[in-house]
Amino acid sequence: MVAIKNTEISYLLAFPDPAEKASEPLQQISGLKDAPYFQPVDIRVRTLGQVEVQVAGVQVSVLRQRYDDRIQMLDCRFKLPNALSLQAIQQREIIEKTLREIYLPAEYLTSGMFEEYIVLLLVGAQPTPDKFIERNAAALARFMRSQREVFDPREIKDILISRVRYSNMELTLVDWDGAVIITPSGDFQSDIELLKIGNYQLLRYRMLDSDVDASLRMIRERFRRNPRNAIQIGPTRAEMRRIIQHRLELMLDFEHTEQNLLLIGDWYTAQLYHIIRDEFYLEDWKQAVKNKLDDLQSVIETIRENFSLSWQSLMESIQIAGWLILLVGYFVLYFIDIGWFKKP
Repeated sequence: MVAIKNTEISYLLAFPDPAEKASEPLQQISGLKDAPYFQPVDIRVRTLGQVEVQVAGVQVSVLRQRYDDRIQMLDCRFKLPNALSLQAIQQREIIEKTLREIYLPAEYLTSGMFEEYIVLLLVGAQPTPDKFIERNAAALARFMRSQREVFDPREIKDILISRVRYSNMELTLVDWDGAVIITPSGDFQSDIELLKIGNYQLLRYRMLDSDVDASLRMIRERFRRNPRNAIQIGPTRAEMRRIIQHRLELMLDFEHTEQNLLLIGDWYTAQLYHIIRDEFYLEDWKQAVKNKLDDLQSVIETIRENFSLSWQSLMESIQIAGWLILLVGYFVLYFIDIGWFKKP
């Protein structure tokens, strides 16, 4: 392994942070490379602030942003000497753990409802980016997977396979847990913005998936506690509204963003985003959420049908009782009219 210099590490940390009202000005994600006809991505971003903190003896710059008033995204930048060494990986693990404890709310730290991603930022690589990756393959694989174990050649090849080039000397390597960005100009931000979007979308899918699972558990628990009274029109209407809301999120928010990124004129951005979607399994997550929404809708529609039948039976019984009351009243009036109830 060759000792590397001019490196920086970006540790991305995303967690749910819904905000109904926000005072920070809105921003748009733009400037992904420099295609003149690039359209800004339709994601609302608010910058919450930037601070410098000392973590395990290392200076860390923390940029806090909120995406679509739903998710907070932290971009934590710091430098470590010889970032690919085992010692640096151990020190990095301490830094990441401390940052999670500082910034993550306890409920998400416990439940695991957050996303973290590590990016190695490298200013140039000799003799070429591909040769550099080949010479440091094992160390890069450990860095990207945040593991100290030695991978076998097949695993290393799988980890380092997804690459996209902007030029002969600029290369971005993307994996599930981490990425490496190599550019002689130091222009890392455009690629990091796409990695932020990928992590943002992945966490959104996880949040939707968790919400649908919670709805299914609630219905199951309701039936388990009291099967006879579990069918209530109020909760089912509320669940249907949530299903419609989730479907709108999938159709409007996700689809629009994906089309915007995949169909823009900047070929590099589209290609890199396509790789990010594949490595993050975003399409699989979207399909899984859609399938669960279909299942939840089928369950609730079955409940509504059963409730309708029960309600119809109840109304028929009330109607029959009403006719009986009317019939009794008719006979009473009849007997009064013929004088049966007159005093002798």
